[in-house]
Amino acid sequence: MYKAKYPQRIICLTEEGTEILYSIGEQNRLVGISGFTYRPPQARKEKPKVSTFLDAKFDEIIALKPDLVIGYSDLQADLAAELIRRGIDVYIFNHHTVEGILDMILKFTSLIGCKQKGLKLIDQYNRNLDSANEIGANLDFKPKVHFEEWYEPIMSGSTWVMELIEICGGDLCFPELKKEFHAKNRIVLEDQVVHANPDLIIGSWCGKMFKPEIVKTRVGFSEINAIKNNQLFEIKSEFILQPGAAALSDGLLQLQKIISECSKFYSRI
Repeated sequence: MYKAKYPQRIICLTEEGTEILYSIGEQNRLVGISGFTYRPPQARKEKPKVSTFLDAKFDEIIALKPDLVIGYSDLQADLAAELIRRGIDVYIFNHHTVEGILDMILKFTSLIGCKQKGLKLIDQYNRNLDSANEIGANLDFKPKVHFEEWYEPIMSGSTWVMELIEICGGDLCFPELKKEFHAKNRIVLEDQVVHANPDLIIGSWCGKMFKPEIVKTRVGFSEINAIKNNQLFEIKSEFILQPGAAALSDGLLQLQKIISECSKFYSRI
């Protein structure tokens, strides 16, 4: 009699899956992670790093004998194809929205036999979202927000980031870009930002420190409300730019605090 079993040796090619496994107490099943993993910090100490975002140590992955490898984005299609050719089961998620993050948690935890744990995690994140939405709906002033994911060229935020800004009570400078999943389609020009005249600028330059002094020296930016009132803030990319647990926990809380404090500032002047 053969017995079916859920995956016991899992490799995560991006941070989202790793953080979920730790969040539900199943990190013992994690045998390899991405070198770009920063959450939770103990993962970097405990687990071997077997990939970047676009490259992987295939021989090391095979040696770890995974029964499931998960990743994120069409950009990892080549990695997935090579692992499949080597006989590994692979699941690549490709979500871009807040709802998609919750769906990913449900799918992933169900795939490994931990659906109930996943539902509890989803319930926790939904409470976070409901709280942020309630606070955001009652702001006295709703600041117009420009979120920068990159600076040269200027790149507006990913879909889930834009959605979280709206949940927290901010108005988007470029709402038409909210449904653009690919980064190249979210590039904006300096004069477009000047014309949008944001009250608040939030920088999360992917893998780099946000530098307000660079933003302030752009042509025409001295006339922007956010610059005039020194309303420029950073959220580090590991908290907001990965479409997973971080964005719906610490990232959301930081975004909520920045927008709420900005609203209070403008309400006083």
